[in-house]
Amino acid sequence: MKDLVKKNILQLTPSATLAINEKSKELNAAGKKVYNFGFGQSPFPVPEKIVSALKENAEKKNYLPMQGLPELRTAIAKHLNNLTKNNFSKDDILITPGSKEAMYIMHVAFKGEVILPSSSWVSYAPQASIANNKFHWIQTSRENNWFPSAQDLEKKIKSIGKENILLILNSPNNPSGAVCKNFKEISEVAKKYKILIHSDEIYGQLSFCNKYDSISSYYPEGTMISSSLSKCFGAGGWRLGFIAVPKNLRDFLSKMKAVGSETFSSVSGPIQYAAIEAYTGDYTDYIVKTRSILNSIGRYVYANLKSNNVLINPPQGAFYLMPEFINSKFKTSLELCDAILEDTGVALLPGSSFGFSKDKMLTRLSYTDFDGSQFLKNISGSEKLGNDVIEKYAPNIVEGTNKLSEWSKNL
Repeated sequence: MKDLVKKNILQLTPSATLAINEKSKELNAAGKKVYNFGFGQSPFPVPEKIVSALKENAEKKNYLPMQGLPELRTAIAKHLNNLTKNNFSKDDILITPGSKEAMYIMHVAFKGEVILPSSSWVSYAPQASIANNKFHWIQTSRENNWFPSAQDLEKKIKSIGKENILLILNSPNNPSGAVCKNFKEISEVAKKYKILIHSDEIYGQLSFCNKYDSISSYYPEGTMISSSLSKCFGAGGWRLGFIAVPKNLRDFLSKMKAVGSETFSSVSGPIQYAAIEAYTGDYTDYIVKTRSILNSIGRYVYANLKSNNVLINPPQGAFYLMPEFINSKFKTSLELCDAILEDTGVALLPGSSFGFSKDKMLTRLSYTDFDGSQFLKNISGSEKLGNDVIEKYAPNIVEGTNKLSEWSKNL
């Protein structure tokens, strides 16, 4: 049997983030010490009250409404409104098995073309391809903080010349760890051309600016928001996310629901009941403390890695940095990352996985290879951590950063 695979799937490869995690596990199992700076997973435990809520509802075995528990959707709408000053109701929220699924069914339902800034999360472009949506890159730079300027966005919209355009933004950003500073200017262009925006706010509460900023605050009528339990509550493996769609796009939401009804039916019942606790309880202290720990560790890595051979911006949010290695030894960022893993045991992801050209020596570094529970047990408050504390409770971060720094001196 020939030609079983559709053309738009032929070039598809496994997600780079999942692939590096599996490769790191295999190398560890084979006896090689690996510093897993490649996989972006929260290092912190799920708060105990949320875990207890999951246990208490473990017997809930029946299918729930496809759109999600009304109580959970109400809680998420209120949570979002408090953060973004929007006016969402439970009818504007769709619960999905992770925000990744929310984005996927959005692509499936959307008829139009997609604009992606480099740097963009690894799955945005493949999802657009799977859904047969043509996508266009806007190249960004360190100088403009890895986000597109309003002028570049307008040029790209004009060059596409289509009526239905979707822009995907993610701030704080994966892979750069940058926070967007020009939402207002971008929103003005989006309004002018009536394009849609998908705002991936999964790291929204992990901004080191200590301020939650959403482009939906400037362009509520044209912005969809997705997020999940994965990053701020440490529950990535629970697979619960959501998308919030403005009321004027209710017809679009109804088609997303139709797609979801034919794919995942409904999200796990016990997880949804536990999520009610997450979105109604007061976890301010947990989020402030984990955010402060991440900020301190990110600054440690930044301070010990930056050099004439390594260009890198200070951390601004999430748990990523995007070092660029200045060298003439390697032709592609993938070749660079393979050499780093072989020589040092440090696992990084190549910039080419995030929309950058293969010959640009950018990498994504996730500084989460530590046991977050040890920090939470042994430090109090949200003060900046000293190097002695980081060295004690995050030895893999310290060792991996030192190995990477020493390796870069020989470029």
